[in-house]
Amino acid sequence: MNLAILGAGAWGTALAIALSPRHRVRLWGRNAVQVQEMAEQRVNTRYLPGISIADCVVLTAALPSALEGANLILCGVPTNALRDTLRLVARLAPQSPVIWACKGFEKTTGKLPHQIAAEELGDGFRCGVLSGPSFAEEVAEGKPTALTLASADAECARHFARELHSTRLRVYSSDDVTGVELGGAVKNVIAIAAGISDGLGLGNNARAALITRGLAETTRLGIKLGGHLETFMGLTGLGDLVLTTTGELSRNRRVGLALARGESVATILHQLGHVAEGVYTAPEVARIAKALDVEMPITDAVCSLIDGKFSAASVVEALMRRDPKAEQILRR
Repeated sequence: MNLAILGAGAWGTALAIALSPRHRVRLWGRNAVQVQEMAEQRVNTRYLPGISIADCVVLTAALPSALEGANLILCGVPTNALRDTLRLVARLAPQSPVIWACKGFEKTTGKLPHQIAAEELGDGFRCGVLSGPSFAEEVAEGKPTALTLASADAECARHFARELHSTRLRVYSSDDVTGVELGGAVKNVIAIAAGISDGLGLGNNARAALITRGLAETTRLGIKLGGHLETFMGLTGLGDLVLTTTGELSRNRRVGLALARGESVATILHQLGHVAEGVYTAPEVARIAKALDVEMPITDAVCSLIDGKFSAASVVEALMRRDPKAEQILRR
């Protein structure tokens, strides 16, 4: 299969490396200087240093060249770059099926990726979202990873899941686009909370509680938005949440660790040098939850820290002071 992978950041590069043994891959990047360096050195020194890019991967900064003859377009750009990228795809390759692999809400509109795609590609577009518990570095290194490909067109999801599936990259199919996208977005917020807990030295018990109650928050909101309960118990719900709240490679967890040290959000993001979606996702999740009357205390706590209103210790204390109640995921 001819694959056009758009976005030469960590995730796009990792997917190009992982999929190149079975497919003909063209990797497009917007920065011509960076792409030229990658082509000459066969490594993405900025995002994936030390991991080789196979010679068979064609690197280009010319989008028409990347899209020519593509059987599938895979967008590995951040959510905030997805609209502009899809707008170009709609003009240059309107008939090609498209999969996006970004997580979170668009900053300016508060929309999920599938809503952006519907606006830019039209309601009849194929295909959907690729998501799940996956650090780009481990995917690029060929370590075993399981993902979910979700599309409103179930047959489209099954077909491309089979095509992308390999011994190291296991791909499941789903028709729950909203649930898959929401799980991938909200887990970043909970990961910040987990980092705060770890940074304050609150222990494994506290982290386990945050993960469990964070999953409850995610599920309540997701079902309210039309997602399926089983999605939140699967790879793109529980699986992605566990990885992002506990993994040393998690950028959002690192944000929480730094917040616990009293650092400002601006300083943290500057030092990180990568996108940490949870910082921008938290206020949007809180806004949607409030509009739908969904209780999300962990998300609200993260928002208060990002806003600089309270210290990490006071936010944790406020969470622990909440009145006791029956444990539940959904309000009946």
